[in-house]
Amino acid sequence: MDILRSPFFYVGDKYKLMPQLNKLFPKEIKTYYEPFCGGGSSFLNTKAERYIVNDINFYIFKLHKLFKQNAKKEEFFVNILFDLIKKYGLSCSYIGINVPEELKKKYVKTYYAKYNKEAYKKMRDDFNINQANFYLLYLLLIYGFNHMIRFNSQGLFNLPVGNVDYNNNVAKAIKSYLNFLALNNVILKNFDYKIFLKKQSFEEKDFVFCDPPYLISQSEYNKIWNTEEEKKLYEILDDLDKRNIKFGLTNLAYHKGNKNEILLKWSEKYNCYSVNSNYISFNDNTIKKDSKEIYVTNV
Repeated sequence: MDILRSPFFYVGDKYKLMPQLNKLFPKEIKTYYEPFCGGGSSFLNTKAERYIVNDINFYIFKLHKLFKQNAKKEEFFVNILFDLIKKYGLSCSYIGINVPEELKKKYVKTYYAKYNKEAYKKMRDDFNINQANFYLLYLLLIYGFNHMIRFNSQGLFNLPVGNVDYNNNVAKAIKSYLNFLALNNVILKNFDYKIFLKKQSFEEKDFVFCDPPYLISQSEYNKIWNTEEEKKLYEILDDLDKRNIKFGLTNLAYHKGNKNEILLKWSEKYNCYSVNSNYISFNDNTIKKDSKEIYVTNV
């Protein structure tokens, strides 16, 4: 099957891992649960009768909701995005709004950032005036540095412009996700993972997939995580196992000289597989050759 890319393009999402993980998931899944869905590449590439997915991040939840609301209105959705792109004067290689050749020659590796910087800042300022405009937030994610969602202590979106624009890959990912949402039963939630899992009534052939923040990495998304949360998650998964509920979990076992002792000890009770992940962190885009990611499951 073709692997679908999330339209949120998260650094570290499971897009490239899904061909490996799909082989280790249950062959038949009734309800697929995901308490840390992030960009959504995992559930986008998993076959199930229905999907109940959750993320604690309010803004990523609202972006998923925005896509779901437009699941059968692709033309309407993308035209709003194109109108905003034109309004602010951003480049959009997909519809032929290109960076001038002289700018490309002058700034060979950073011409998108140079061209879009002021337009992006104006769009960011307007979003911070009205943070209910999630079309603007989506474009900030597309045009922002490393496709991140980041707010400062005053609650203002503060990510700088990235060296990217709305291109063929973005258009394809938007189309794929809208089509997936139109054809599948996807329920979106916005809770802490513990509350989300506690609320569910699991049945036979259900499957819980966890891709939690990585305890031993320094990614922006992992700042809310600590050893207490790590241990609690494993207690919950142990409880699911006692109830004969299938689960799978991905996590970093080794990274930059650090070892996740809690993970390694807990994983001894279950089936454990090495994942060829080429782990890349938010702060450093080089591949971490000393990192080892594993998949742990009771299947």
